[in-house]
Amino acid sequence: MKAYVYGANGPEITEVAKPQPKGTQVLVKVHACGLNRADIGMTKGHAHGSAGGAGTVLGMEWAGEVAELGPEAKGVKVGDRIMGSGGAAFAEYTLADHGRLFRSPSNMNFDEAATLPVALATMHNAVVTNGALQAGQTVLIQGASSGVGLMAMQIAKLKGAKLVVGSSTDAMRRGRLKEFGADLAVDSKDPGWVDQVLQATGGEGVDLIVDQVSGPVANQNLKATKVKGRIVNVGRLGGTHADFNFDLHAARRIQYIGVTFRTRSIEEIREIFDEVKKDIWPAVESRKLQLPIDKVYKFADIGKAFEHMEANKHLGKIVVTL
Repeated sequence: MKAYVYGANGPEITEVAKPQPKGTQVLVKVHACGLNRADIGMTKGHAHGSAGGAGTVLGMEWAGEVAELGPEAKGVKVGDRIMGSGGAAFAEYTLADHGRLFRSPSNMNFDEAATLPVALATMHNAVVTNGALQAGQTVLIQGASSGVGLMAMQIAKLKGAKLVVGSSTDAMRRGRLKEFGADLAVDSKDPGWVDQVLQATGGEGVDLIVDQVSGPVANQNLKATKVKGRIVNVGRLGGTHADFNFDLHAARRIQYIGVTFRTRSIEEIREIFDEVKKDIWPAVESRKLQLPIDKVYKFADIGKAFEHMEANKHLGKIVVTL
């Protein structure tokens, strides 16, 4: 089968053996894939968790149909339309654990379905499970114009947030954040963004920050979070190291929570997918929670899809179809 593999000459489409499902695995015939920021690093040979390096089939998000079941796989049958996340997504066939997938709603095509699994699982876990957002509270999403950021704002609104603030350093994208739930859009490179957040919250700061930037905004986040508020760190787009004001962190008694899928067990991931199904799935089926597709590429042009992502001018998801 054809797959997008990182090799000695970088990433390229090549022939690899079709995988066989074992245990609780499901073999998926892939119809569409969503690109994610972490994929860029892997196309350059960087590891993402335990995956990466020479010989790696790239990709982590897909939509397709069940082609075959492992002997212990449950909950789906051959022919079911599904979407999910996991390694080796950029291929004609991929393997998925039976607990790491969603059924694709009947009103959703494969391209649309491929945009959702990573965003839904990541941001329900960050906003609801770890962020503990309650109706009537206030939230700031750092890096809000990314696909997962757009989903985070929508989930916050769905859960009853009274004020949603989104940040983006790009003026065009910042101007569109209100379409996806932002009541206030700020530029995190503007030295005055913290003052804007404080003004919008009566001087208190927000109850919750979901931070995909970290690095340069770490101390500003502390100032923008209310006393006994919460910061959930889900990314490091601004870098992995920075100055941190420990005294301010202690003085404001902020809960600082780190989350990532890279170190989670399959049991933990199954639980996250179950929580999405139990809590917000009706909003997915009704299309209340959805992501815009910026551009669709054929699998043969997957290199161009990555060039488009690296240009960093898109809003919404980039999709590759097989």
